[in-house]
Amino acid sequence: QVELVEAGGGLVQAGGSLRLSCAASGGTFRIYSLAWFRQAPGMEREFVAGIYWYDGSTSYADSVKGRFTISRDNAKNTVYLQMNSLKPEDTAVYFCAAKRGVIVTTTSREYAYWGQGTQVTVSP
Repeated sequence: QVELVEAGGGLVQAGGSLRLSCAASGGTFRIYSLAWFRQAPGMEREFVAGIYWYDGSTSYADSVKGRFTISRDNAKNTVYLQMNSLKPEDTAVYFCAAKRGVIVTTTSREYAYWGQGTQVTVSP
């Protein structure tokens, strides 16, 4: 059974940085794609960034390009989301998600496995 555990959320001022981590276990992750989604109160869950574990290819939402970086550590089975130049509109619960296959998709229902989420709050 695949398990995803996020960490690293918190409160930060606008312009600051945070790094989220997602520790993955229970799967052969080289054949998985992992992604970060976020959900603000009253909003739909939206795709933020994704990575294909095997070759490290990445994909980003336009709203975070140039500010966020997704990466993985094979030895630790962990995916990271480095978030720089944070804005108040980045405030949300951030979720790590995983699915089998090479294509990083932006649709949340295509991901079978989810972490519990971690809160990120950016103050003005």
